[in-house]
Amino acid sequence: MSIFLNENSTVIIQGITGRDGSFHAKQMMEYGTKVVGGVTPGKGGQKFEGTVPIFNTMHEAMQATGANTSVIYVPPMFAADAMMEAADTGVKFIVAITEGVPVLDMTRVYPFVKEKGARLLGPNCPGLITPGKSKVGIIPGRICTPGNVGVVSRSGTLTYEIVYQLTRAGIGQSTCVGIGGDPINGTNFIDCLQAFEADPETKVICMMGEIGGTDEQEAAAFVKANMKKPVVGFIAGQTAPPGRRMGHAGAIISGSSGTAAEKLESFAAAGMGVAKRPKDFVDLVKARM
Repeated sequence: MSIFLNENSTVIIQGITGRDGSFHAKQMMEYGTKVVGGVTPGKGGQKFEGTVPIFNTMHEAMQATGANTSVIYVPPMFAADAMMEAADTGVKFIVAITEGVPVLDMTRVYPFVKEKGARLLGPNCPGLITPGKSKVGIIPGRICTPGNVGVVSRSGTLTYEIVYQLTRAGIGQSTCVGIGGDPINGTNFIDCLQAFEADPETKVICMMGEIGGTDEQEAAAFVKANMKKPVVGFIAGQTAPPGRRMGHAGAIISGSSGTAAEKLESFAAAGMGVAKRPKDFVDLVKARM
């Protein structure tokens, strides 16, 4: 089992002929992901790597392939339209890798995607991977191994760090999800925690948050009220000064609710394991397996 992505997921890549899209399309295909089509306006009728058909629009791609997943590697100025175009075709899962999407654009995209009944992951996220089955996005497949630990993180590189630490310790993962660090994103911690709780294969969940906002506190409240499976949490940016954005657009402390200390306190109050450093996840997870 897994969440959101499995060996039967069929994927369309929006922006497949661009620099990033083409590079990661090859990585996804080599991993075994079922890439059934790509979209680049003006290049319809061509084939990527001699096998994957390219279409001018998402509507054409969906009519030809019936895919259930789309991943977006287009520039920020086109990303909102790409997300809404994907949702309008009926695709059920949209993964937006693009960084730098204006927050104002996301105020239009988020309700549109919800209205169409699709799930959006991102933007500004590394995507997700179900080890040994499929990956959509930019998470390196070589650092992952199949297992029973679910991983969800706001930070892409922190996702890689935690997964690598777990894999080195012989602890495999069920699904690893990067939700992105923008102020408005399509899938949040609670969505992932709820899915991991329902997944019979996942036994422990690792959750990596960061300063800014209240998502982590809300997730901790959800864990306390609804989760039976153990959760281990970490907050990045513990030494960040107030008022200075650190990395992500949403990683800025404004008032006490956005501080690392307040978030870590909420984790402890929810009965979660609290990691002070990324490498602490190994021992905390082993104690809960």
